[in-house]
Amino acid sequence: MKTCELIIIGGGGAGMAAAIGAWKKGVRDILILEREEEPGGILLQCIHNGFGLHTFGEELTGPSYAERFLTQTQELGICIETGALVLHLHSDKTLSYISPASGYVSVQARAIILAMGCRERPRGAIGIPGTRPFGIWTAGTAQRYLNLDGILPGRRVFILGSGDIGLIMARRMTLEGAAVLGVAELLPYSNGLPRNQKQCLEDFGIPLYLSHTVTEIRGQDRLREVVVSRVDESHRPIPGTQKVFPADTLLLSVGLIPENSLSEEAGIALHPRTRGPVVDESFQTSLPGVFACGNVLHVHDLVDFVSAEGMAAGEAAARFLFDGSSQGRSLCAAPADETVGYVLPQTIHPDSIEASLELKFRVTGVFRNATLQILTDGIVTREIRKRVMIPAEMEKILLKKEELNQVKESITIRVAGNS
Repeated sequence: MKTCELIIIGGGGAGMAAAIGAWKKGVRDILILEREEEPGGILLQCIHNGFGLHTFGEELTGPSYAERFLTQTQELGICIETGALVLHLHSDKTLSYISPASGYVSVQARAIILAMGCRERPRGAIGIPGTRPFGIWTAGTAQRYLNLDGILPGRRVFILGSGDIGLIMARRMTLEGAAVLGVAELLPYSNGLPRNQKQCLEDFGIPLYLSHTVTEIRGQDRLREVVVSRVDESHRPIPGTQKVFPADTLLLSVGLIPENSLSEEAGIALHPRTRGPVVDESFQTSLPGVFACGNVLHVHDLVDFVSAEGMAAGEAAARFLFDGSSQGRSLCAAPADETVGYVLPQTIHPDSIEASLELKFRVTGVFRNATLQILTDGIVTREIRKRVMIPAEMEKILLKKEELNQVKESITIRVAGNS
């Protein structure tokens, strides 16, 4: 069995940043395992711009953004093995993988960083009734076919779900000559970033049907029609509101799920809301020496945040390798009520924090002119006025070490006074 100081599973924006972060803190024996033939992950098929404003101070395409990190890893001499599919991950930090270059390999690592990204929810996960014709794709699959293989999936397109990838594909298909008939969203608000709503739908005159969903699929060999209905507050279709769209293609942009089959196999605790690992302030999971970052932890709205998280996880893994784990007492961080979906990190060790801690969270609805409340041990200790908060954008607050030292058990967050 081979041995390695640090293994990173996934060579996308999070994995490469994690390797660079660990290297800068002194780790030299690093191996990145990437299952695709080229490092970069999903960035390689995202040929639109909008990446890198936070990280590099300029607007880049997905491949250009990935190339910046790949160049850094190559300059540092960090080993990336491509075509490497990790088959098993065990609680003793051993893993096995296969690749064309190495065959079947078992490796014992002192530390592991999980950076496997996420996957799309398919049609089967949402239970759309109707036939099973050709022409139904997840938005990411259609993006790969179009941007990497040059294959246009269809000519008359309808999109279910207003997440960012669905909005971006509405624009991309339009630019390639397809007619995008509309985008339906189950919720009464869009799940995409406001800039994507403007640039991808409004600028091209593509209608967005809020509080609507696909209620029937028609067609035999090829998709022929999509039936869309308005839904009530319980998300049940309202009779008599059906609209029929003559589409040959249906793209599904109905959510992303962290890729955590390896985490489950290793017995790592997963959060019921994020479906990613439960982590502390150093991105360490419930399994000591195993860290998680990027979309395998929770779905991000910007890749710049993915890379920043990866860099921090790499630095934390380096501290673990050199200094071990000295966590001390722990606090719980969580939503105070249903206005907040989740909070990261879920566990906080105040003794391990140098000056301050950034808490990340998402709200569960659109809140305007509201008050964000931070509660310590159930008592409101800080209130922040917010003009607008939406689920598509990650919210962040900074807590100083002095504040954390005053907490006995928990920090919770909620939204009050929405108008």
